[in-house]
Amino acid sequence: MLKRIIDIIVSFFAFVFLLIPFTIVCLLVYLNLGWPVLFTQKRPGKKGKLFKMYKFRTMTNDRDSNGNLLPNEVRLTKFGKLLRRSSLDELPELINVFKGEMSIVGPRPLRSEYLSYYSPEQARRHEVKPGITGWAQINGRNAISWEEKFELDVWYVDNQSFWLDLKIIWLTFFKVLKREGVNSAEDKFVEPFRGAKLNG
Repeated sequence: MLKRIIDIIVSFFAFVFLLIPFTIVCLLVYLNLGWPVLFTQKRPGKKGKLFKMYKFRTMTNDRDSNGNLLPNEVRLTKFGKLLRRSSLDELPELINVFKGEMSIVGPRPLRSEYLSYYSPEQARRHEVKPGITGWAQINGRNAISWEEKFELDVWYVDNQSFWLDLKIIWLTFFKVLKREGVNSAEDKFVEPFRGAKLNG
């Protein structure tokens, strides 16, 4: 209950405080990538329940002659890479937090098609709400393996507390400023399972 109250307060005041930057990013996304400015995708939340996650768009909608979207790495623009490196593309997730679908702190929500690949232990990351930032994000982010990320996520589930959340939020601020743990924009497209079960 306390965590939910904190999520509501932090997401509300963060949105108010960041309203001008939010508006500027909206305008820049529109000028660089067109409409819509938001990217939405169904992601699994607590207990695997799907919800619509919001992010700023970082890719074009360019398609081939058959009408199929071009590969992600082709559609990702320099502007989109800048948004991802700065984590500004994550700002709309404050809406998900305010709605109660996400938390400020928790395991990052991954694509729904990955659900069937988790081992029972890895699936425990869904015992809590997904977060904008989390224990894995301040302990390596894209610089560690997916197996290590999942281990850190489960560790958070077992050790979550008010003080741990404060520590994660505080360290996230400096990680984003220093851009630690971010290798390249291409890391965003690495499939964590490579077509095989991690526990297989």
